[in-house]
Amino acid sequence: MADYLTAAKGLNVVKSVHLEADVDEPYMLAETQYLLALADQPDNPLEGIVAGGRPEREDFKSYLDKIAGHPKLKGIRRVLHTQPDEVGQGATFIRNVAALSSYGLSFDICVLARQLPIAMNLVSTCADVGFILDHCGVPQVKEKSLDPWRSHITEMAKFPNVSCKISGLVAYADPQKWNAEDLRPFVEHVIASFGWDRVLFGSDWPVCTLSASCQQWVEALRSITQSAGEANQGKLFRENALRIYKLN
Repeated sequence: MADYLTAAKGLNVVKSVHLEADVDEPYMLAETQYLLALADQPDNPLEGIVAGGRPEREDFKSYLDKIAGHPKLKGIRRVLHTQPDEVGQGATFIRNVAALSSYGLSFDICVLARQLPIAMNLVSTCADVGFILDHCGVPQVKEKSLDPWRSHITEMAKFPNVSCKISGLVAYADPQKWNAEDLRPFVEHVIASFGWDRVLFGSDWPVCTLSASCQQWVEALRSITQSAGEANQGKLFRENALRIYKLN
Protein backbone atom coordinates (compact mmCIF):
# COMPACT_ATOMS: atom_id res chain seq x y z
CA MET A 1 0.00 0.00 0.00
CA ALA A 2 2.88 2.38 0.76
CA ASP A 3 4.22 1.79 -2.76
CA TYR A 4 0.82 2.51 -4.29
CA LEU A 5 0.35 5.70 -2.31
CA THR A 6 3.76 6.87 -3.48
CA ALA A 7 2.94 6.05 -7.11
CA ALA A 8 -0.40 7.89 -6.87
CA LYS A 9 0.95 10.91 -5.00
CA GLY A 10 -0.51 14.16 -6.32
CA LEU A 11 -3.28 12.42 -8.28
CA ASN A 12 -5.94 13.06 -5.63
CA VAL A 13 -6.92 9.40 -5.28
CA VAL A 14 -9.70 9.33 -2.68
CA LYS A 15 -11.02 5.81 -3.30
CA SER A 16 -9.47 2.81 -5.04
CA VAL A 17 -10.47 -0.67 -6.15
CA HIS A 18 -7.97 -3.51 -6.06
CA LEU A 19 -8.13 -6.08 -8.85
CA GLU A 20 -6.82 -9.54 -8.00
CA ALA A 21 -3.34 -10.29 -9.33
CA ASP A 22 -3.93 -13.77 -10.79
CA VAL A 23 -2.32 -15.25 -7.70
CA ASP A 24 -1.40 -18.94 -7.70
CA GLU A 25 -4.55 -20.88 -6.93
CA PRO A 26 -3.51 -22.29 -3.51
CA TYR A 27 -3.16 -18.70 -2.26
CA MET A 28 -6.27 -17.23 -3.85
CA LEU A 29 -8.43 -17.30 -0.73
CA ALA A 30 -5.60 -15.98 1.45
CA GLU A 31 -4.99 -13.09 -0.96
CA THR A 32 -8.66 -12.15 -0.92
CA GLN A 33 -8.88 -12.30 2.88
CA TYR A 34 -5.70 -10.23 3.23
CA LEU A 35 -6.98 -7.56 0.85
CA LEU A 36 -10.37 -7.39 2.56
CA ALA A 37 -8.60 -6.90 5.89
CA LEU A 38 -6.47 -4.16 4.33
CA ALA A 39 -9.62 -2.47 3.02
CA ASP A 40 -11.02 -2.46 6.54
CA GLN A 41 -8.13 -0.31 7.78
CA PRO A 42 -8.87 3.44 7.84
CA ASP A 43 -5.40 4.59 6.77
CA ASN A 44 -5.74 3.93 3.03
CA PRO A 45 -8.16 4.67 0.15
CA LEU A 46 -9.00 1.02 -0.58
CA GLU A 47 -12.79 0.85 -0.91
CA GLY A 48 -13.36 -2.18 -3.10
CA ILE A 49 -11.92 -5.60 -3.84
CA VAL A 50 -12.38 -7.61 -7.03
CA ALA A 51 -11.26 -11.05 -5.91
CA GLY A 52 -9.76 -13.88 -7.88
CA GLY A 53 -11.96 -16.87 -8.58
CA ARG A 54 -12.22 -20.04 -10.62
CA PRO A 55 -15.75 -20.21 -12.06
CA GLU A 56 -14.74 -23.26 -14.09
CA ARG A 57 -14.63 -25.28 -10.84
CA GLU A 58 -17.66 -27.15 -9.56
CA ASP A 59 -16.90 -25.92 -6.03
CA PHE A 60 -16.84 -22.23 -7.03
CA LYS A 61 -19.90 -21.37 -4.93
CA SER A 62 -18.36 -22.87 -1.80
CA TYR A 63 -15.39 -20.54 -2.35
CA LEU A 64 -17.76 -17.60 -2.82
CA ASP A 65 -19.52 -18.44 0.42
CA LYS A 66 -16.21 -18.01 2.28
CA ILE A 67 -15.76 -14.42 1.10
CA ALA A 68 -19.28 -13.19 0.32
CA GLY A 69 -20.98 -10.68 2.55
CA HIS A 70 -18.00 -8.42 3.16
CA PRO A 71 -19.10 -4.88 2.21
CA LYS A 72 -15.83 -4.16 0.40
CA LEU A 73 -16.10 -7.23 -1.87
CA LYS A 74 -17.41 -5.92 -5.18
CA GLY A 75 -16.74 -8.55 -7.80
CA ILE A 76 -14.79 -11.50 -9.13
CA ARG A 77 -12.22 -11.79 -11.88
CA ARG A 78 -10.85 -14.80 -13.68
CA VAL A 79 -7.99 -13.81 -16.01
CA LEU A 80 -8.78 -15.59 -19.28
CA HIS A 81 -6.10 -14.24 -21.62
CA THR A 82 -3.54 -16.62 -20.09
CA GLN A 83 -5.87 -19.62 -20.39
CA PRO A 84 -7.08 -21.88 -23.21
CA ASP A 85 -10.14 -20.45 -24.94
CA GLU A 86 -12.22 -23.38 -23.68
CA VAL A 87 -12.06 -22.16 -20.06
CA GLY A 88 -14.37 -19.19 -20.64
CA GLN A 89 -16.73 -21.22 -22.80
CA GLY A 90 -17.47 -24.12 -20.47
CA ALA A 91 -20.98 -24.71 -19.18
CA THR A 92 -19.83 -24.74 -15.54
CA PHE A 93 -17.96 -21.46 -16.00
CA ILE A 94 -20.96 -19.71 -17.54
CA ARG A 95 -23.36 -21.11 -14.94
CA ASN A 96 -21.17 -19.97 -12.06
CA VAL A 97 -20.66 -16.49 -13.49
CA ALA A 98 -24.42 -16.19 -13.91
CA ALA A 99 -24.79 -17.00 -10.21
CA LEU A 100 -22.81 -13.88 -9.22
CA SER A 101 -25.97 -11.80 -9.54
CA SER A 102 -27.46 -13.58 -6.51
CA TYR A 103 -24.40 -12.47 -4.50
CA GLY A 104 -24.62 -8.88 -5.74
CA LEU A 105 -21.19 -9.21 -7.39
CA SER A 106 -19.92 -8.10 -10.78
CA PHE A 107 -17.48 -9.89 -13.07
CA ASP A 108 -14.37 -8.32 -14.58
CA ILE A 109 -13.59 -9.68 -18.04
CA CYS A 110 -9.88 -9.95 -18.85
CA VAL A 111 -9.44 -11.32 -22.39
CA LEU A 112 -7.25 -10.79 -25.43
CA ALA A 113 -8.71 -8.90 -28.36
CA ARG A 114 -9.13 -12.14 -30.32
CA GLN A 115 -11.14 -13.58 -27.40
CA LEU A 116 -13.75 -10.82 -27.38
CA PRO A 117 -16.31 -13.06 -29.15
CA ILE A 118 -15.93 -15.52 -26.25
CA ALA A 119 -16.57 -12.67 -23.82
CA MET A 120 -19.66 -11.62 -25.75
CA ASN A 121 -21.05 -15.13 -25.56
CA LEU A 122 -20.58 -15.06 -21.78
CA VAL A 123 -22.21 -11.66 -21.43
CA SER A 124 -25.17 -12.62 -23.60
CA THR A 125 -25.84 -15.65 -21.40
CA CYS A 126 -25.62 -13.79 -18.08
CA ALA A 127 -27.93 -10.82 -18.55
CA ASP A 128 -28.42 -10.25 -14.80
CA VAL A 129 -24.67 -9.83 -14.08
CA GLY A 130 -22.83 -6.54 -14.35
CA PHE A 131 -19.63 -6.92 -16.39
CA ILE A 132 -16.56 -4.71 -16.61
CA LEU A 133 -14.35 -5.25 -19.65
CA ASP A 134 -10.77 -4.70 -18.49
CA HIS A 135 -7.99 -3.00 -20.46
CA CYS A 136 -10.27 -1.98 -23.34
CA GLY A 137 -10.29 -5.61 -24.45
CA VAL A 138 -6.47 -5.72 -24.77
CA PRO A 139 -5.96 -4.22 -28.26
CA GLN A 140 -2.60 -4.42 -30.03
CA VAL A 141 -1.55 -0.84 -29.33
CA LYS A 142 2.11 -1.19 -30.26
CA GLU A 143 1.15 -2.64 -33.65
CA LYS A 144 -1.57 0.04 -34.09
CA SER A 145 -3.96 -2.77 -35.01
CA LEU A 146 -7.51 -1.44 -34.75
CA ASP A 147 -9.37 -4.22 -36.56
CA PRO A 148 -11.15 -6.50 -35.86
CA TRP A 149 -10.86 -5.20 -32.27
CA ARG A 150 -12.81 -2.10 -33.22
CA SER A 151 -15.88 -3.95 -34.52
CA HIS A 152 -15.83 -6.33 -31.54
CA ILE A 153 -15.89 -3.37 -29.13
CA THR A 154 -18.82 -1.88 -31.03
CA GLU A 155 -20.70 -5.17 -30.64
CA MET A 156 -19.76 -5.59 -26.97
CA ALA A 157 -21.06 -2.12 -26.16
CA LYS A 158 -24.52 -3.12 -27.36
CA PHE A 159 -24.95 -5.18 -24.17
CA PRO A 160 -26.31 -2.77 -21.54
CA ASN A 161 -24.86 -4.78 -18.65
CA VAL A 162 -21.25 -4.16 -19.77
CA SER A 163 -18.99 -1.23 -18.91
CA CYS A 164 -15.44 -0.78 -20.15
CA LYS A 165 -12.38 0.05 -18.11
CA ILE A 166 -9.94 2.32 -19.89
CA SER A 167 -6.77 0.78 -18.57
CA GLY A 168 -3.77 -1.23 -19.66
CA LEU A 169 -3.19 0.62 -22.92
CA VAL A 170 0.26 1.94 -22.02
CA ALA A 171 1.38 -1.56 -21.08
CA TYR A 172 0.58 -2.67 -24.64
CA ALA A 173 2.23 0.36 -26.28
CA ASP A 174 5.85 0.62 -27.35
CA PRO A 175 7.62 1.01 -23.98
CA GLN A 176 10.42 3.08 -25.50
CA LYS A 177 8.56 5.62 -27.59
CA TRP A 178 4.82 5.67 -26.94
CA ASN A 179 2.90 8.92 -26.66
CA ALA A 180 -0.69 9.93 -25.98
CA GLU A 181 -1.52 10.05 -29.68
CA ASP A 182 -0.70 6.34 -29.98
CA LEU A 183 -3.41 5.64 -27.41
CA ARG A 184 -5.99 8.11 -28.68
CA PRO A 185 -7.71 5.93 -31.37
CA PHE A 186 -8.31 3.17 -28.85
CA VAL A 187 -9.57 5.47 -26.09
CA GLU A 188 -11.84 7.42 -28.40
CA HIS A 189 -13.38 4.32 -29.97
CA VAL A 190 -14.18 2.81 -26.56
CA ILE A 191 -15.81 6.05 -25.43
CA ALA A 192 -17.72 6.43 -28.69
CA SER A 193 -19.00 2.86 -28.33
CA PHE A 194 -19.87 2.74 -24.63
CA GLY A 195 -20.66 6.40 -24.01
CA TRP A 196 -19.48 8.51 -21.10
CA ASP A 197 -21.68 6.72 -18.54
CA ARG A 198 -20.12 3.26 -19.06
CA VAL A 199 -16.39 3.93 -19.06
CA LEU A 200 -14.09 4.11 -16.06
CA PHE A 201 -10.42 4.74 -15.49
CA GLY A 202 -8.08 2.01 -14.32
CA SER A 203 -4.45 2.59 -13.44
CA ASP A 204 -3.27 -0.98 -14.13
CA TRP A 205 -0.56 -0.19 -11.60
CA PRO A 206 2.03 -1.66 -11.22
CA VAL A 207 1.76 -3.36 -14.64
CA CYS A 208 1.60 0.07 -16.30
CA THR A 209 5.19 0.68 -15.15
CA LEU A 210 6.36 -1.58 -17.97
CA SER A 211 5.93 1.55 -20.09
CA ALA A 212 4.93 4.47 -17.88
CA SER A 213 4.47 5.70 -14.36
CA CYS A 214 0.97 5.94 -12.96
CA GLN A 215 1.20 9.72 -13.26
CA GLN A 216 2.28 9.58 -16.91
CA TRP A 217 -0.68 7.33 -17.75
CA VAL A 218 -3.13 9.63 -15.98
CA GLU A 219 -1.68 12.68 -17.72
CA ALA A 220 -1.97 10.98 -21.11
CA LEU A 221 -5.62 10.06 -20.54
CA ARG A 222 -6.42 13.55 -19.28
CA SER A 223 -4.85 14.97 -22.42
CA ILE A 224 -6.79 12.64 -24.73
CA THR A 225 -10.13 13.47 -23.06
CA GLN A 226 -9.55 17.14 -22.32
CA SER A 227 -11.79 18.40 -25.12
CA ALA A 228 -14.74 16.46 -23.67
CA GLY A 229 -14.89 18.79 -20.69
CA GLU A 230 -14.65 18.44 -16.92
CA ALA A 231 -18.09 16.85 -16.46
CA ASN A 232 -17.27 13.92 -18.73
CA GLN A 233 -13.78 13.58 -17.30
CA GLY A 234 -15.41 13.47 -13.87
CA LYS A 235 -17.50 10.49 -14.99
CA LEU A 236 -14.44 8.71 -16.37
CA PHE A 237 -12.15 9.26 -13.39
CA ARG A 238 -14.63 9.15 -10.51
CA GLU A 239 -18.40 9.00 -10.78
CA ASN A 240 -18.84 5.91 -12.94
CA ALA A 241 -16.53 3.85 -10.72
CA LEU A 242 -18.55 4.85 -7.65
CA ARG A 243 -21.72 3.56 -9.32
CA ILE A 244 -20.38 0.52 -11.20
CA TYR A 245 -18.36 -0.87 -8.28
CA LYS A 246 -20.96 0.28 -5.71
CA LEU A 247 -18.42 2.18 -3.61
CA ASN A 248 -19.48 3.89 -0.40
